[in-house]
Amino acid sequence: MNYNEEGIKALQEERYEDAVKAFTEAIEQNPDDPVGYINFGNVLAAMNEIERAERFFQKAITLDEKAATAYYGLANLYYNSERFVEAAKLYQKSIEYGIEGADAYYMLGKALEKENKVKLALPYMQRAAELAPDDMQIRLSYGILLCKLEMFDLAKKELEYVLHNDEQNADAHYNLGVLYALSTEVAKEALYHLEQAFTIQPEHEQAKYIYDMVMERLKNKN
Repeated sequence: MNYNEEGIKALQEERYEDAVKAFTEAIEQNPDDPVGYINFGNVLAAMNEIERAERFFQKAITLDEKAATAYYGLANLYYNSERFVEAAKLYQKSIEYGIEGADAYYMLGKALEKENKVKLALPYMQRAAELAPDDMQIRLSYGILLCKLEMFDLAKKELEYVLHNDEQNADAHYNLGVLYALSTEVAKEALYHLEQAFTIQPEHEQAKYIYDMVMERLKNKN
């Protein structure tokens, strides 16, 4: 029996106790294999047992200092604990050691963004968008990052792409509305997208606030 496969299936089905049992067996069977420790760390993270999860990821790294998924799992723990500087370094390690897919690039970009290192975040977010062009969360985050860097033409394309695929995305409407609000020439478009944002998400107070600002500006103009 492949206990790691059994455990992963149980973890995906949120049968955490079964996952723990399977990964325990996997570690006992192969105590020098980092995979069992990484998997055990993932299930502990899912159970919010942060300190124990950290120890399992660190154990995996002592067994294989190039275990990319161990660095990634540990980085997620630190990111969720708002330890963004440490998280960024570990995401970088996971990329360096060959982790596949867009997620590590995306999370590295988010960690750097949280540290207000927006310019440094941009190439990683761009790479994530290239690797996962159909992931609307990544494309939205990339668009927002472009807005922060005042790269408005590129940001507009990204946000419009998100809305083309998900017209009920309140955050995309909000950010596109803010982008339009910066220009006096497209106030109607700004009002439309801001209204969409707080219609889809009624608690979006910031969208309402900027909507009122644009309305006031139009009244004064007239």
